[in-house]
Amino acid sequence: MSKRQGRGLAPIAWLAVLLYVLFLLYPLGRSLFLSFTDRNPLKADSAFVGLRNYADLFDDDRLLATLKFTLLVVVVVTVVANVFGLAFALLLNRDTRNYRVMRTLVFIPQVLSGVIVAFIWRSILTQNGLLNAALNIKDQPIAWLGSTNLATLSICAVVSWMTIAFATVVYSAALRTVPPELYEAARVDGAGAFERFRTVTLPMIAPGMTINVVLCLITTFKLYDVIAVLTGGGPANTTQSTAYYLLEAAFTQNLFGYSSAIAMLLLALTAGIAYTVTFLLRRREARL
Repeated sequence: MSKRQGRGLAPIAWLAVLLYVLFLLYPLGRSLFLSFTDRNPLKADSAFVGLRNYADLFDDDRLLATLKFTLLVVVVVTVVANVFGLAFALLLNRDTRNYRVMRTLVFIPQVLSGVIVAFIWRSILTQNGLLNAALNIKDQPIAWLGSTNLATLSICAVVSWMTIAFATVVYSAALRTVPPELYEAARVDGAGAFERFRTVTLPMIAPGMTINVVLCLITTFKLYDVIAVLTGGGPANTTQSTAYYLLEAAFTQNLFGYSSAIAMLLLALTAGIAYTVTFLLRRREARL
């Protein structure tokens, strides 16, 4: 690239840096600053309180309950989405028109807004919804969103349904990178279908698996929209994610300083787990 071409691309690079600072670094820095204050939009002034907000986090039983619920959903959704995403990718790994159409249909849940998906599933999961009608349960319809265990199961199922779409696409792309010669060599060596999957497919799609697992973790940790529409955090606040509680603390209780501390905790937790999982999966890729 010539110097003139480099100078021509400089404004675009500076624009990207400016957008990065305005929409990522500044909000992050602002939230960090607010977490050390008692900021309340209903009050004219705010005071510096140091680490008091962070100390209050450990005494907040409701926050700890949301963290447990969030971690449960993260684990379940990550496992289910990757297992079914890989299974669908293997089933649809054909280069014909019908299979291309089916791959497109599988991706539709990822394209739809989370709010729209939640509204659709709420109409299915209500006591008078399509699921109870399909099961022919009329006398004592199941309250899929009315009890803690069933509501948690419903949220995990809906979020998994959405996430499977993205996982399927990533695994499908990863499967296309596997050289057919490796399968032929494995067949010549007498390897069966399962052995070919274990010794050829899994090692070759390991980078795709790393991407899927990490992105699924990050996406589910900040889950809000599906819960807000599907259960509203109920029953009795038992299906509140940490992100849901964060926004409630900020915009319902007007505790901007405390909610900023929750945001910093959620950011640190998400980043720490995502980095650890990425490190472990990268080491696994190297061993494979």
